[in-house]
Amino acid sequence: QVQLVESGGGLVQAGGSLRLSCAASGTIFSVIAMGWYRQAPGKQRELVAVISSGGNTNYADSVKGRFTISRDNAKNTVYLQMNSLRPEDTAVYYCNAQLSRPPFGLWGQGTQVTVSS
Repeated sequence: QVQLVESGGGLVQAGGSLRLSCAASGTIFSVIAMGWYRQAPGKQRELVAVISSGGNTNYADSVKGRFTISRDNAKNTVYLQMNSLRPEDTAVYYCNAQLSRPPFGLWGQGTQVTVSS
């Protein structure tokens, strides 16, 4: 089981960039994939990007070409590079780990990203 801690959020102007980090502690042998979700006030949490243990990636249509998910297995860390940020990207961003054993999924506490218009 891993514990996830997000960092790197903040306030940025439209068109700017941020890099989010998600540091994991504990064993990583059970991790199938890791991803980033986001949730704006009053809205449903949505998938932003995911990277599998094999390195395959998927992105929400709204962020394709702007965001890049990556990982550093040696540091047990997953990143989300966010470029060309838009006000619509404003949300709390959560790191997620998909596990092969119970509880099958873990969540970080979230980091706020605010993009000013």
